[in-house]
Amino acid sequence: MNTPYHRFFIPVMGTGHSADTPLRVAPLGISSVVSLVDDLLLQELGTHHADQVNLPYPSIARHAEDGRARRITAYLNLLEQIVRQRFQAIQAQPFTPDTDKTRYFDLLPDDLPLKRAHQRFLTLPSGAERAALAAELTAAMRPGDIDVNIMVKVDRLNYDAHGRPLGDLYRDAMAALRGYANSVLSSALVLSAGINQALYAYLTQFPDFYPDASGRTRKRIVVKVSDFRSARIQGKYLARKGLVVSEYRIESGLNCGGHAFPTDGQLLPEILRPFSEHPEQLVFAKEVTAYFQGQGWDPAQAATNARPLITVQGGLGTSGEAQRLTDDLGADQTGWASPFLLVPQATCVDEATRQMLERAGPSDLYVSNASPLGIPFNNLRSSPSEADRRRRIDQGKPGSPCPKGFARLNTDFGEPPLCIASRSYQRQRLAQIEASDLPAEEKRRSAIAVTEKSCICDHLGNGARIALGLAQPEQAPPAICPGPNLVWFDRSYALREMVDHIYGRIASLLPAQRPHIFAQELALYVEHAQTQLAAASLSTSDARRIAKLIKNLRHSLDVCCEIAQRAAFPNENLASLSAAVAQQSLRLDALSEKLRLLSTQPMTAST
Repeated sequence: MNTPYHRFFIPVMGTGHSADTPLRVAPLGISSVVSLVDDLLLQELGTHHADQVNLPYPSIARHAEDGRARRITAYLNLLEQIVRQRFQAIQAQPFTPDTDKTRYFDLLPDDLPLKRAHQRFLTLPSGAERAALAAELTAAMRPGDIDVNIMVKVDRLNYDAHGRPLGDLYRDAMAALRGYANSVLSSALVLSAGINQALYAYLTQFPDFYPDASGRTRKRIVVKVSDFRSARIQGKYLARKGLVVSEYRIESGLNCGGHAFPTDGQLLPEILRPFSEHPEQLVFAKEVTAYFQGQGWDPAQAATNARPLITVQGGLGTSGEAQRLTDDLGADQTGWASPFLLVPQATCVDEATRQMLERAGPSDLYVSNASPLGIPFNNLRSSPSEADRRRRIDQGKPGSPCPKGFARLNTDFGEPPLCIASRSYQRQRLAQIEASDLPAEEKRRSAIAVTEKSCICDHLGNGARIALGLAQPEQAPPAICPGPNLVWFDRSYALREMVDHIYGRIASLLPAQRPHIFAQELALYVEHAQTQLAAASLSTSDARRIAKLIKNLRHSLDVCCEIAQRAAFPNENLASLSAAVAQQSLRLDALSEKLRLLSTQPMTAST
């Protein structure tokens, strides 16, 4: 596996906002991640981009045989083809100040040997030595990776054009995996949002996930995890199938964009500690070797002793914070997502929504219940998607027409399943609530809970469609899912500007008073604990769950206190972490006392 040149990558952002990011940044050496949720959107984007460069592109009907997998393969192959062409065109350019070739090297981190070699090249006079070094530099260039993401629990059963269910191999996650596996890409598959054992077993059917005769694995496996225990469980499970996890990707449970997966109180500093202290526990040579021997393969081909990379994302804002995660806490790379929503050269966001993000304050970005997956979802309060949802309610027609149906997972009203954001589901559920014997206020609250679900699987792609001129805003309301950290970024940025900010090569783009990433994460989790306590019933199970949350937060608070005593890196507001620890400690004291008082009241046993 080639060690990445850059210290950062651009994670997946919705279904559309990073869908063509590789075309924008991979030729310049930056890796990014494409969501495979919406194959219909990918076909639309593929047709557009193929037309732009006069390449043929297949039109695959919605109900064509294995259409989902084929659409994904076609799009990924197109990305690879265009990126390769653009990268080779950059390689062929001269080393002059105004070329993308010089830009490629300017973007690299300053301490990278390749960057230093380029800087030495600039000092050489014309001649044989300069020409030889130019050839070496050109040969060493490589494009950024086109990585892909599968949310493994978004695994809808599909039906043919006549409404007949297709087999498990045509479920959404399985077909997405097949689409990627059949592509020409040599990159990483990021598996997120849980464990899907059938999907993991299906990986064994594709040789690209195993090393070839030279020991090279064309398609690497990256697992997004919440903690060290989850990493060990999933790593060992895959190792027993001879599959090696090349990277564990850790994301803040609340200080992130998209869907939020809060932990039970562990914060990033505490989560990262065992990864750096016990990396050997993530190497499963015995299991991989046993599988290879069972298959009659040569175990020497497998990278059984290779240490997986550890990467972190969620809430990063300054170069000093990135340095804290890498130089102090042992991460190999960091992921920067939401800030790139304000970089038009990197992401596909319609201009109106981008301007909303530039103006957004803390009250505009919130964790909503909009996702039909039943997972907390970071949302923009003023987004056209939210306005469309409210308009439908006002018109007496709540719910979405459900044009794509990727979240059709609910069977409360029989088969085929429905999406709980759909008009069909909400109409039936609201009628059920109205006919119930619930008190009027309870009916009102239940109805709100039903209608707050939004059609994000369609709307998250609309921003890209509008930006590329494929749709009009009035017919395609866009949704967007930035993390809370975005409030500190207040304008659009050039790609070079954002990369220089990440590496600390320019004055910070953020105000000095912005709280430290760990201070923000701590505050978000204490707020989460307060919300959980306010919503809890007087049951023994609720009391135990919240007591555990508070206990774990106290331990994470101690870890933050320890870090706050260390020397700050440049552009790291470490002083704010000490203040946050003191403030959130008082809040936790108040929550503990409130929980104690509630616990003295008669409780119902957990059922």
